[in-house]
Amino acid sequence: MRILVLSDSHGDYFTMKKIIEAQPTADAVVFLGDGYTDFERCRPLLDNKRVYCVCGNNDFHCNYPKNAIIEEGGMKIYITHGHYEYVKSSLGILMSIAKRNSCKLALYGHTHIQKEDNYDGIKVFNPGSVRGDEYGVIDIIDNGFICIGIKIK
Repeated sequence: MRILVLSDSHGDYFTMKKIIEAQPTADAVVFLGDGYTDFERCRPLLDNKRVYCVCGNNDFHCNYPKNAIIEEGGMKIYITHGHYEYVKSSLGILMSIAKRNSCKLALYGHTHIQKEDNYDGIKVFNPGSVRGDEYGVIDIIDNGFICIGIKIK
């Protein structure tokens, strides 16, 4: 099973659309905020996929939640844009929330930096910025999952 992870398009609808079209086998899509109008324009491309969204700090008048705990492939995943967890300073709050909720994976955006880390048994993944031609995929396999950061240009 594959999860497409998008964040921080900041008005770059065309790159977001190109990324979604490049990942037709994704079973689910996670949008981590900052560009919800771009994401909403892409919704027709996602009719057969499970979709999860959170609001970013630049998503004004957005009705998405500020964070969420989702479950895919039997695994709990914490998703957030990251500004409420102050991820530009530290991943401590993010990790605390993920751990408290028994999540194996925490996804965040906000920094525009593609990054993968492990903290106390929890994988932390930032797909980077769609505006910067970056996104992520998560492949859930029999014995766990693999996070893959992708740069398209």
